[in-house]
Amino acid sequence: MFAPTLTDPIDHLQSEIGAARQLLLENGLYGRLQTLSELRRFMEHHVFAVWDFMSLLKTLQRDLTCVQVPWVPTANAATRRLINEIVLEEESDVDPQGQPASHFELYLRAMRECGADTGPINRLVAAISAGRTVAQALEAAQAPDSVRHFVENTFSIIRSGKPYSVAAAFTFGREDLIPAMFRQLVNDLRDRFPGQLDTFTYYLDRHIQLDEEVHAPLAQQMVRELCADDPERWLDCQQVTIRCLEARMVLWDGIMPSKAHSTLV
Repeated sequence: MFAPTLTDPIDHLQSEIGAARQLLLENGLYGRLQTLSELRRFMEHHVFAVWDFMSLLKTLQRDLTCVQVPWVPTANAATRRLINEIVLEEESDVDPQGQPASHFELYLRAMRECGADTGPINRLVAAISAGRTVAQALEAAQAPDSVRHFVENTFSIIRSGKPYSVAAAFTFGREDLIPAMFRQLVNDLRDRFPGQLDTFTYYLDRHIQLDEEVHAPLAQQMVRELCADDPERWLDCQQVTIRCLEARMVLWDGIMPSKAHSTLV
């Protein structure tokens, strides 16, 4: 039961998802990435999450701003600005040389820099560009089952047609979570692999900075405005977030299962 009247609804939601979030952060995957080969495997799986994140974001842009012609103003100017600011930095940020690049393109560059295989994700993007469905594109990419589970969960939320659910997945399954995840990973990469992961560490640092300082607070405000005082919407956001955390655990376990791992599903 969601009881937003008893406390701040964001605080209440974060409390309710806390156990699942902590289990994910304590997964131990990062500590098992000891070699470049293991890191390449991580990137080859994780890049699909980098890709499908953009569909969450563009769904919010489609639903909360006007992307049709003729243009008309949407109801909430603050939410329009919030989404457009995040789109600007995710879809057209700057690379280490100050040149425009999406975060997905930065990730692909980082993969090539360390010798990771970009073939599967390139096949997926090519299939989507050719008009194939997400399921068909995952098949064309020969994506592992854990990747398919993660991506299919993301698109099931998108297909729900509920902007507040998409906002919850975007906020608490991604923007609010990523700094805590990535900080564990980036801490010793420079020392362990000097000069081999410059683009990747830039990508991680950039996400930590933007998500922690800018995107997560803006995204939380978006959820507040979309849910307002509706307890059913807040409960749906809580359930959707837990689904996203569970899917992330499955994704992580599919990369490099521990000897004694426990998943949430």
